[in-house]
Amino acid sequence: MSRDEAGVMAVRTLLWRRLDRPGHESARLVWHQPFWQLSGTAVWSHDGTVCRLEYAVACDAGWLTRHAWVTGWVGPRHVRVDLLALTDRRWRLDGRACPAVDGCPDVDLSFTPSTNLLPVRRLGLAVGEEAAVRAAWLSFPALTLAPLDQVYRRTGAATYQYRAGNDETAVELEIDPDGIVRRYPGLWQLEAG
Repeated sequence: MSRDEAGVMAVRTLLWRRLDRPGHESARLVWHQPFWQLSGTAVWSHDGTVCRLEYAVACDAGWLTRHAWVTGWVGPRHVRVDLLALTDRRWRLDGRACPAVDGCPDVDLSFTPSTNLLPVRRLGLAVGEEAAVRAAWLSFPALTLAPLDQVYRRTGAATYQYRAGNDETAVELEIDPDGIVRRYPGLWQLEAG
């Protein structure tokens, strides 16, 4: 991990392995004052086809999502998605209003564990604290934007109980000191970074 002269994390590179199917993801978290930029590339197999999606998410210093984009391909289909959160938290998908997700502080890209970092860092929960949030969830493979209710409960120094949507089943995420998902049970394992 690289830190700037004030000791603030400046660059972090990551590599995850998928646990449920063949695939990997590499990502990079960079502080460009006054914004955080999270970018990466996920490559995996889905329903017999190969997928490659590249993404970038820009957040302000308080970890509110400002802009995100996804590009790549799902089998023969080319993908290009542009998400914008205006200062009043109204969202746009490819320039079109998305009132269903207005007010959401975070984007959640369904194909990556990296965006769990955003609410973990923004909320700053102490052990035993819990917070309900609503994310602007970009589904896969449809790549549509919808609200997703989530609950994060910090259960230990490096663990969070996570629930999403109507699913009452919680998973225990292992998180490192920077808020990066180390293990997402059944889905992702951090291999380097």
